[in-house]
Amino acid sequence: MPVSLPPALELSLDLLRCPTCRTRPLRPDRGALRCPVGHAFDIARHGYAGLLTGTRATSGDDAAMVMARDRFLSTGAYAPIREVGARLAADAVSEQATVVDVGCGTGYYLAGVLDQLPGARGLGLDTSVRALRSAARAHERGAAVAWDVFRPLPLVDGAADAVLNVFAPRNPAEFHRVLRPTGRLIVVRPTGRHLAELRGRWPAMVTVDPAKEQRLHRALDPFFEAAVTEHVEYPATLTRMNALDLVSMTPSARHVSEAELNDDSFVPDQVTVSVLATAYQPR
Repeated sequence: MPVSLPPALELSLDLLRCPTCRTRPLRPDRGALRCPVGHAFDIARHGYAGLLTGTRATSGDDAAMVMARDRFLSTGAYAPIREVGARLAADAVSEQATVVDVGCGTGYYLAGVLDQLPGARGLGLDTSVRALRSAARAHERGAAVAWDVFRPLPLVDGAADAVLNVFAPRNPAEFHRVLRPTGRLIVVRPTGRHLAELRGRWPAMVTVDPAKEQRLHRALDPFFEAAVTEHVEYPATLTRMNALDLVSMTPSARHVSEAELNDDSFVPDQVTVSVLATAYQPR
């Protein structure tokens, strides 16, 4: 039986273009989205659209990472990060805005923005089908699409009032193309102090390159100008399970062995959360 079109995805069809031939619109057709030329893309029974074709990225979160992320985010430990991203986006756009979250993961941060904008619609893009299953149901006005940030986005020019990018890879030229001239790009990234206590416990964890901030600004500068930056830093109390989930939900999960995670030695019961959140305006 064909999968019905989720209401949030139907709300976002006008934003999409065919990733193969770049024509529009994409229209629902027997459990798929089809472009005028005839290219078809499945709508998964979990509610997201699978636009990603050809060689698929292998860096998306796997099932264990997604489950760890769902558990950890449900504790509220990252709620201040969610709140600052939502506020920076909401301050710059109208309540009827279109918000695109590139590298949306489970949809946690996009849902936070949509909660602040009662008339807005959201669209999340991610490579991980496991994460997209959660993203497709994270918010009643949030749709989800399988896509790779490093390819041209399957969106029409000027589709978004706000592009959200939280702990995710970036494609500055495409962000600029899909943003309206009055739009805002919200980028949230860790500082060198972020999760320092956990890196002290598990040295194999991914560290923040000291030159990362400089590279970010160099990459964005041709397309965007920083409007406002906020530094969010606070201590978060952790149980042992929280700490393990926090390591397991990030790329560090690929560097720290299961044996290292599951030994009985000391685990920090508090960690420093430290991020920078910047709202950029298009040049």
